[in-house]
Amino acid sequence: MLQQVVNGLTLGSTYALIALGYTMVYGVLRLINFAHGEVYMIGAFTGLMASQIPGLPFPAALLIAMAGAAVVGVAIERIAYRPLRKAPRLAALISAIGMSIFLRNLTLAVMGPQTRAFPVPFEVRHFSIGRLRINSFDVLILVTSVGLMIGLHFLVQKAKIGKAMRATAQDMETASLMGIDVNRVIAFTFAVGSALAAAAGVLIGMNFNAVEPSMGMMPGLKGFVAAVLGGVGSIPGAMIGGILLGMAEVMGVALLRSEWRDAIAFGILALVLLIKPSGIFGGNLQEKV
Repeated sequence: MLQQVVNGLTLGSTYALIALGYTMVYGVLRLINFAHGEVYMIGAFTGLMASQIPGLPFPAALLIAMAGAAVVGVAIERIAYRPLRKAPRLAALISAIGMSIFLRNLTLAVMGPQTRAFPVPFEVRHFSIGRLRINSFDVLILVTSVGLMIGLHFLVQKAKIGKAMRATAQDMETASLMGIDVNRVIAFTFAVGSALAAAAGVLIGMNFNAVEPSMGMMPGLKGFVAAVLGGVGSIPGAMIGGILLGMAEVMGVALLRSEWRDAIAFGILALVLLIKPSGIFGGNLQEKV
């Protein structure tokens, strides 16, 4: 059981990184960025190419992947979402799905359909504590994910741009009247969320030693499930939702069979929408008319 808890924490921490991108964008724009899974995939490919540079350490390759994905995220916001900011919600949703398909097929055309192996940047070691076995990848994923989440918390709560993000999320028009550059804040939100997704893509690609153009579809959807579970728009909710989803998925596979992995995730989504649509930390939105 303890081994499954460790596996669930490792998987759930990557879901949390992906879910943070969904929940940050929704908190500011009230928009679900369905191209987020493809940003995760592009981050994995960028990290793969950076890791092949001779002599480049893994932390530098990870930062390059995060920076590249941040640029892609800002470009997506500028091209696909900003022109439709005042359009009906359906138009933005269609644009998000179209951008997702475009990025997947563009990567397929440029990189090819084959699965590429991710080079291992260090010697993999295994640690045993009683019956519990942990390897270097588990430690790296947990430490990196927790570090990024802590960094995001301080960014949002303490930094000036973080305060501007919270003000924009609360009331975009009032924030604009108070002198906040709303477009800059939204672009920064997309950049941060995309960078976190890229970190998850690199960690998962390295852990499973596989990177391919369609790898972002299912993790992207499960990141969305984690965001809904925790409460879309809540940063702590995205973190907790990712961990809970990873734990539920791993425990379900351990008790049942591996074929139930995806069914468990989407079953949780259905239950949350039926029982508590606002999620664990989400609140009901009330608008005065």
